[in-house]
Amino acid sequence: MKKGRSNSPENHQVIIYTDGGCMNNPGPGGYGAVLIYNEHRKELSGGFRKTTNNRMELMACIIGLNALKRKCAVIIHSDSKYVVNGIQEGWAKRWQANGWMRNKTEFAENADLWKKLLKLCNTHDVEFKWVKGHAGNPENERCDQLATKAALKKDLPTDVAYEKGQTTVAGDGNPLC
Repeated sequence: MKKGRSNSPENHQVIIYTDGGCMNNPGPGGYGAVLIYNEHRKELSGGFRKTTNNRMELMACIIGLNALKRKCAVIIHSDSKYVVNGIQEGWAKRWQANGWMRNKTEFAENADLWKKLLKLCNTHDVEFKWVKGHAGNPENERCDQLATKAALKKDLPTDVAYEKGQTTVAGDGNPLC
């Protein structure tokens, strides 16, 4: 057997680190994602003029997964328990199954983004892992830098769904006002 790279799944796995944040909450916000595949590395970031921290945490994951060109095994590292638990604990799938309701009287927040994230998770083989934020993890710190820099840019685009109050989604996929 030749030494060197094996064909094990670990060599074909994409690692994504993500972070999102806001100046005030709501306020100008940004997201950052670092994608690592073997020796390849890609950094992505962006922001919006008025949004929320949780929306930026979700956007970082969406943008990272959306950058993949084919079906991949992915591990997403996020410091957002909201995002990690939303997927790993099945909250988002339950909300979706219940017409984007958290319970009998409350709509699930950010359903527009959860819907996109769930679709991407169905496209790829995705595992989410929580990492403690601001604890010295170099890739998490880099994502925080990307998100902060993006949030501070001038002339940020509009988070249309947030600013129009269309972040909840009815069971048929139509935004609610």
